[in-house]
Amino acid sequence: PIWIGFFSCQLVWWFPTCITYNIVFIYFFVTDRPKLAENYTEDTWLKLRDAVGAIQNSTSIKYNLEELYQAVENLCSYKVSPTLYKQLRQVCEDHVQAQIQQFREYPSLDNLSFLKRMNRCWQDHCRQTIMIRSIFLFLDRTYVLQNSLLPSIWDTGLELFRTHIVSDSAVQKRTVDGILEQIELERNGETVDRSLIRSLLGMLSDLQVYKDSFEERFLIETNRLYAAEGQRLMQERDVPEYLHHVARRLEEENDRIMSYLDQSTQKPLISCVEKQLLGEHMTAMLQKGLSILLDGNRLTELVLLYQLFSKVKGGLPTLLQFWRDYIKSFGGEIVCTPEKDKDMVQDLLDFKDKMDNVAQSCFTRNEGFINAMKEAFEAFINKRPNKPAELIAKYVDSKLRAGNKEATEEELERILDKIMIIFRFIHECGAAFTSKLEGMFKDMELSKDIMIQFKQYIQNQSEPSNIELTVNILTMGHWPSYTPMEVHLPPEMVKLQEVFKLFYLGKHSGRKLQWQPTLGHAVLKAEFKEGKKEVQVSLFQTLVLLMFNEGEEFSVEEIRTATGIEEGELKRTLQSLACGKARVLNKNPRGKDVEDGDRFNFNNDFKHKLFRIKINQIQMKETVEEQVSTTERVFQDRQYQIDAAVVRIMKMRKTLSHNLLVSELYNQLKFPVKPGDLKKRIESLIDRDYMERDKETPNQYHYVA
Repeated sequence: PIWIGFFSCQLVWWFPTCITYNIVFIYFFVTDRPKLAENYTEDTWLKLRDAVGAIQNSTSIKYNLEELYQAVENLCSYKVSPTLYKQLRQVCEDHVQAQIQQFREYPSLDNLSFLKRMNRCWQDHCRQTIMIRSIFLFLDRTYVLQNSLLPSIWDTGLELFRTHIVSDSAVQKRTVDGILEQIELERNGETVDRSLIRSLLGMLSDLQVYKDSFEERFLIETNRLYAAEGQRLMQERDVPEYLHHVARRLEEENDRIMSYLDQSTQKPLISCVEKQLLGEHMTAMLQKGLSILLDGNRLTELVLLYQLFSKVKGGLPTLLQFWRDYIKSFGGEIVCTPEKDKDMVQDLLDFKDKMDNVAQSCFTRNEGFINAMKEAFEAFINKRPNKPAELIAKYVDSKLRAGNKEATEEELERILDKIMIIFRFIHECGAAFTSKLEGMFKDMELSKDIMIQFKQYIQNQSEPSNIELTVNILTMGHWPSYTPMEVHLPPEMVKLQEVFKLFYLGKHSGRKLQWQPTLGHAVLKAEFKEGKKEVQVSLFQTLVLLMFNEGEEFSVEEIRTATGIEEGELKRTLQSLACGKARVLNKNPRGKDVEDGDRFNFNNDFKHKLFRIKINQIQMKETVEEQVSTTERVFQDRQYQIDAAVVRIMKMRKTLSHNLLVSELYNQLKFPVKPGDLKKRIESLIDRDYMERDKETPNQYHYVA
């Protein structure tokens, strides 16, 4: 070897300027490299070749591994690395070429045995390559590493196995055929050797032929299998069973990916399964089974349906459309079947609760599905004009009158909230309706303020009353009209009414108060044998019950004379007190109806589990004439909106044909209306000179400014 050394020093010269000199002394030591014995290289290679042969034949190695490693290092030091690399490659190639014979000698070998033989050959080759590389590690880390174009010893082993064994067309075909056969058997429910499949697929991946030799054929076979399976099972099985089958298949394929398939196969494989088992059958599946799942409230399957459809392109939009159509169909049957009018509102509430639960627990509160449900409810509930609104009003009235007899205050509040949600779907009467509703709320808020002031006013009176009075001041134009009824109030009530009247008119001069006894109610304290109770009753019931403070028994005529209550109203009042569930009065003779000759006495033996009991007034059933009258009043309220819409359209268009005007009106009006009613309103506006007919074309209208 030649040794080169150096040292340096620094000299500084101060005159005439400061100059620094760096002086470097280089020294050489040259020695002669000892000559290599002529037979050393050949003998060492023969020793190494014997060791490689022993490894390849799985026999014992004669030499110490450390000695062999040192021999390789020595050869590399004497610059014979290129020759050593070529010789090693040739020995390995000769051995690999010889291995192909074992796959050609037994053509009748079954596929599984062939796969096992291939796997054993691959495992032996990997083990041998690792052993050989450990001996020639110095060569691999010096010469090979310094030559970027040369493959490493491990890569050389892979290249040789790929070139001489796996790339053989017959061997490759049998290997892939065998693997596909094993996967098909497993898909059919049989147990296979997963470790064998995993090893062979790992071999194809390591040899970089996985995609071309296996994956393409595997996906083609998978596509064929599931296409046929989807067609067959859609005919044989019901939708819930089919959904569980699809979920199970997806789980199995994901398990195969985790167990032995390459990760790169996951996306195309799962997409293939989803397309053939779901994407190709979405419409048929929903037509066949969505109504069954929703009718049966099968939440588990609905969750699964949503999860599976969310995986497929276009799945959720398709499900949403069928969901919307189902709600329209089912709800339309509830609304448009007169025979079911009695239960319509309760059926609507139950149906809405059911669909809400599906949207929340099965469809993950998906906003699109919730909006589609609202649109569907709005569509079907307006198919039948007026009737749903009428029945909702009656239902609310019955619930409010039933009070705590049917539900607690909290339950009643929840019911009313749900009813209001249903009511919002009905096309309302527009601004006029909204204005009245806002006026009602405003009246209630103002009444609260007035009562606070009135209580302060009462406290300052010299003779405060022992009766607590609450008054709601209702603006007449905002509320329904009620027929005034004069009744005989106790002196204490009359006096308190006069006190309030004096207080209110003192603050609001010029106004007129009209008391409505039909809307009044009271809480009475009563004593029974069982103990004290509080009874929540209407004002009419109050007047009847207070009579029994003055006597033990009264006839119907005596009660009518004392209270001044109208005959029909009185009989319903007595019926509620003596013939209902809470019978605080006894009727003689017993019976469900009240007759003129009946007599009544206080029921001292009355018992009830609650301390405060609400006794509801019995309502008079609505007659056909009243229903017709209600419908007419609804139309009267709406006709002003129709008039306003006609004028608005004509003012903008100036001239319009009858058909186009009617079409525009249907687009603008938010409630159902008959063509004949529209024609009447148009005629009315012509009579009032808001518009006129064309003199030559009667079906043409002109706006009159």
